[in-house]
Parts: sequence; structure tokens; C-alpha cells
Amino acid sequence: MATKTATPKNSSVEKAPALPSESVGDSTYRRIKRDVIFGKLAPGTKLKLEKMGVAYGASVSTLREALNRLGSEGFVVAEGQRGFEVAEISPAEFRQLADMRELLECHALEGSFEAGDLDWEAGVVAAHHKLASLEKMMLAGEVSRTEEWKQCDWQFHHALISACGSKVLLDAHAAVYDKYLRYQMIAVVFRGEVAANEHKKLLDAALKRDFPAAQKTLIAHIHDCVDHVLGTANTLPAITKRGK
Repeated sequence: MATKTATPKNSSVEKAPALPSESVGDSTYRRIKRDVIFGKLAPGTKLKLEKMGVAYGASVSTLREALNRLGSEGFVVAEGQRGFEVAEISPAEFRQLADMRELLECHALEGSFEAGDLDWEAGVVAAHHKLASLEKMMLAGEVSRTEEWKQCDWQFHHALISACGSKVLLDAHAAVYDKYLRYQMIAVVFRGEVAANEHKKLLDAALKRDFPAAQKTLIAHIHDCVDHVLGTANTLPAITKRGK
């Protein structure tokens, strides 16, 4: 019997094309959120509605709706009568997001290992193949495909947990992953062969259904990234100057 995999809400890591049925409001919300996550709208940026209207091709009312929605998710801050600005970042929040990602992803990983079937295994292998290919390009000095690399990273981690059977859990994980990713993209962090090797270990553990090994690797993968970002001289100021 095939495993029924739960489908999460779309992560903003996915660069999905606009759907014919998608409203202007939804499209505008998704585009702004993606620009915040990938650092195109930097922390603390004042979001001037008139200027944004030109950039996103949306009305002031549509922009307000999208920004209020992003405010409820913590990506944007409403400044009363002064408008909106992109939410600031801090080392403390990054570590909290890492803790939450660990909690959710490890729980989902265990359920996925227990329920995953051959189709799930095939999905995990395919996702890892794409990710490993992009990592090889990154290691060779290719820096123009950073967003594509992070899309493949998301697809691999999602594939690992996709058979957990809980849409609620996957939705919560996607929301936390987006916020965690924002820090990675602001720092433009790539840990090279270390991260690539961790992904290979996760693949091997998945195929063996070895949850303890996968859990150990995943925890190191998440928290070592935080330590790398906060301990790297050229990325640390970008985060620490915005608060502790």
C-alpha cells in the first residue's frame, strides 16, 4: 500500500509560477515575502507604498493587505502611522528558529522514516541528486545559482519528512524553515563539503531507516550552520548590529 504523503503549504523557497486562479493579492504577498527571505528587501528597510506599487505592480490597498499578512507572520513590522518596514534580525532569534526547526524536523523525520515507502525513497533520492549537483557547482565557484541551490536544499529536506502524515506539522515546519532560511540568505552562507557530506549522511540514513543516525546528523547540520553564520567575521556584523 502506497504511503500517503501530506502536502504542506508552499514554502517561499519554491519559485512557483503564478497560478491562473491566484489573486493579485496572493501573488503580491508571495513576491514580497520571497524578496524578504532572499534578502532583496533587507532588514530595517522602509517599505514605501508608492515605490512598492511601481515595483510590484499593485495598488496601495493590495500592498497594505499583503504587508499586514506578512506582519502577522513576523516578516514585516507595522510602524503605526509611519507605515511598514522589514523586520529586524538578531542572533537570539536565529538560535530560537534553529531550536524550533530541530524540534519539528526531527519529529517529522521519525514519522516519515516509519511510514515511507518505495515512492518516498525514490523522491528522497531524486531530491538529493538535484541538491548534490548544485552543491558541486557551488564548490566549483558557481555563485549565480544561490537561489536555485536553496530551492534544492528545501526540496531535499522536505522530501525526507514528506511521509510523516501530518499536514499541520509540515505547514509549521515550512513556516519556520522560511524564517531560518532568511538568516542564511542574508549571510549568504555555504558551508561547502561539510554541508554536502551531511546531506549524503541524511540520504544514507533515510534509505536504511536509521532515525538515530539521521537525527544526530540533522541536529549538527542545523546548529553548526548557526554557529558558522554567527562566527564568520564577514557575516556576523550584518546580524549582530541589529540587536542581540
